[in-house]
Amino acid sequence: MFNSCKKTTEDLNLLSINDYNPLQEGKYITYKLDSLIYINFGKKDTTVSYEVKYFIDAKINDNLGRPAYRIIRYIRKSSDKPWIPEATFMAVNTQNSLEFIENNLRFIKLSLPIKEYHSWKGNSFIETYSSNSTLRYLDNWDYTYSSIGIQEKIGEFTLDDVVTIDQRNETIGNPSDPASYSEINIAEEKYAKGIGLVYRNFFHKEYQPGPPGYVADGSYGVIYTMIDHN
Repeated sequence: MFNSCKKTTEDLNLLSINDYNPLQEGKYITYKLDSLIYINFGKKDTTVSYEVKYFIDAKINDNLGRPAYRIIRYIRKSSDKPWIPEATFMAVNTQNSLEFIENNLRFIKLSLPIKEYHSWKGNSFIETYSSNSTLRYLDNWDYTYSSIGIQEKIGEFTLDDVVTIDQRNETIGNPSDPASYSEINIAEEKYAKGIGLVYRNFFHKEYQPGPPGYVADGSYGVIYTMIDHN
């Protein structure tokens, strides 16, 4: 029973980046996106839901001359609305890692070997040190495979082979105390073999005490749950 649920050492050595994030022109994944934002000058939160489609548009070269893929994100409010192109990203399979570039930020999403507890600095290309950086909370994150090859239910799909990457689970201060500073950072992603990213949970909240207390600009949360793919 144990062997039927866990990858063997030989199996793990054969796993590639392409297994869990295949890149080819015409491939797409559609998600339900739940977006948490703060309004009323950081005093109230609200969640807005959309559908988004990540479509691999073309094979290109990145600024280092490496083979890469351009990905277009489309968005719509509901399934009866037309898709609207919203943003462009880039993905690079280096054979040892998967780099994903969005908003000029380069993340290392996957890394070899794909085995439980393997860890790497997923945000190492992001500038977090300067005094005017708004991304200090991304500093020194350890991405870690917390499970490999597990069957999971994601939305309406039951997927046989999913890897989970814990990127951050951090609480600074006491979020229940409105008189003190606090910060919460949570990030987790799941990739299914033969499909790609099927689930993402990201939450960053920075609270500044008052009077009056408020949630700082740049605080937000997103949950992506796959609803379709080809």
